[in-house]
Amino acid sequence: MTSSYARWPLKLGHAAVLLALVVVMLGGWTRINDAGLGCPDWPGCYGHIVLPGSEEALAIAQARYPDQPLLAHKGWIEMVHRYVAGTLGLLVLALAVAGWRRRRVEGYPAVLSMTLLGLVVVQALFGMWTVTLKLLPIVVTLHLLGGLLILAGLVLLRFRLLRFYRGSAGRPVARRRGRSWVLAALIVLFLQIALGGWTSANYAGWACTDWLLCERGQTQALDFHGGFEVTLETGPNYQGGQLPREGRAAIQMTHRAGALLVLLVVAIMIWRLARAGWHKGELLGVAALAAAQVGLGVANIVYAVPIPLAMAHHGGAVLLLLSLVWLYQRDAVIEKENCYACAQSC
Repeated sequence: MTSSYARWPLKLGHAAVLLALVVVMLGGWTRINDAGLGCPDWPGCYGHIVLPGSEEALAIAQARYPDQPLLAHKGWIEMVHRYVAGTLGLLVLALAVAGWRRRRVEGYPAVLSMTLLGLVVVQALFGMWTVTLKLLPIVVTLHLLGGLLILAGLVLLRFRLLRFYRGSAGRPVARRRGRSWVLAALIVLFLQIALGGWTSANYAGWACTDWLLCERGQTQALDFHGGFEVTLETGPNYQGGQLPREGRAAIQMTHRAGALLVLLVVAIMIWRLARAGWHKGELLGVAALAAAQVGLGVANIVYAVPIPLAMAHHGGAVLLLLSLVWLYQRDAVIEKENCYACAQSC
């Protein structure tokens, strides 16, 4: 039995997962409210640690950045996101220190703990570049994906810490049949989220007004080459988007095709896992999340991407991703005395 103090990395892991989820949701809130340039500098905000409150100080701050209108509420959205992300970075640093100190302890996830710290450092750089490169779409998209990778990595770390502190880290694990389908669904969903990030970064959510045909009663030209050109010029302000409608429409329609692919892969995964004997309640939960996510996508098109629906769509993607990560970790630890029999049956 380990003491309560010795288990502090596990408790910190729980807190880090929750805080990472908050950071990802705040990132979506920042992007959806067009607050990515709420502070035109980094790491401060108009030259201050926090946005000034007096009218005189605000006027001085605006004079420093005359090309960027100072909107206090957007500045605060951006600063809150940065402060919460910074707090998460400190938690990950503590987990990395714990991993370094326990790097020779058998079964402790030291490598994952330290890898996550590296991801956080890279993510901080992308956060800076998001501002300094004025919402360059490829940077914004990679910043979103980095946040999701950190969240998924922390969930995996939590599972491995649970196994370690429960004394099952050194025991064999029964890999459940069909697990490769969960991994396939994870990969396809991650690519679809990347498409969603590209759609949002290029402000392409408004490119089509019809939920099925892009434009009802007419043919909308689609410029796939322009829509997916990642080597864009640095320097322009990309807030509001720079692409013509043909490029944005191509992005939007590709994102819809990706949604159909995700549905197909998830449906096949559920069918295969059900045949392999996985718990039906778990599979129905994933199916419900996937169906709800498609419904929210359609609603966003019909109602022209209102903030509440856009946030629900963002949150739905995060929950679906986490549900698949959770499924992927649903392996059974084999008791030592039953190792051979379980290995044979699995």
